[in-house]
Amino acid sequence: MGAWQPLPEELPAEVRHFVEQLRLLKDRTGMSLVALGTRTAYSKSSWQRYLNASQPPPRQAVVALCRVAGVAGEETERFGVRWELAVRAWPREPVPPVPPVPVPAGGPVPGPVSGPGPGGEPAPGAEASVPAGHGASAARGRDGYEEEPTLPWWDLLDEESSRQPAGPRAPRLLLYAALLAVVLLLAAVAGAVTLG
Repeated sequence: MGAWQPLPEELPAEVRHFVEQLRLLKDRTGMSLVALGTRTAYSKSSWQRYLNASQPPPRQAVVALCRVAGVAGEETERFGVRWELAVRAWPREPVPPVPPVPVPAGGPVPGPVSGPGPGGEPAPGAEASVPAGHGASAARGRDGYEEEPTLPWWDLLDEESSRQPAGPRAPRLLLYAALLAVVLLLAAVAGAVTLG
C-alpha cells in the first residue's frame, strides 16, 4: 500500500502536502486502484495520475475518495480546502503558441488576400486572424480540466436523499408498504376465488 513512487522535487509545497494526504487517505481504504476506480467512477489510470501528481484531481474525485474512506464532516472540508490550495499552486505546463487560423471578415471571399486598405482598415475580402481553439479553453474551465464530471448513480441517490427532509420520508415508506400489502392480499383473494 505505501509503495508510492517519489513525488517530483519541483512540486510546490501545497501540491506535495495535498497529494501525500490523498495517498494516506487512499491507503486507509485498503483498496487497490482498480477497486477504488470501481467505487468512485474514476478509472485506475486517473487515480494513478492524481496520486502521482501528474494531474490535479477534480473536486468530485476527492469527495468520492473521502466517501469511500469513510471520512465525513470537518475532515472532508479540510480535504476540500487542501484541494483548492493545491489546484491554485499546481504547476501548469507551458502553453505552446497557437498559430492564427484565418477567418474571413464578412464571409468567405474567393481570391487573394490583400493587406490593410487605406487608413489601416482591412480591405474588402481581407481575412482576420483568430487564435485556434479560442473557445475550447473556456469550455474546459479555468484550470484546463473539468471540475464536475459525471457522477455514479449511487452518488446521485445520496444527494437526492440528503436534499429531502428525513422526517416525512419514513411515514411515506410505511404507507407504500401498507398499500403493497393490501394489493397482494387482494390478488391472493382474487386468485383463491377464481381457482375455487
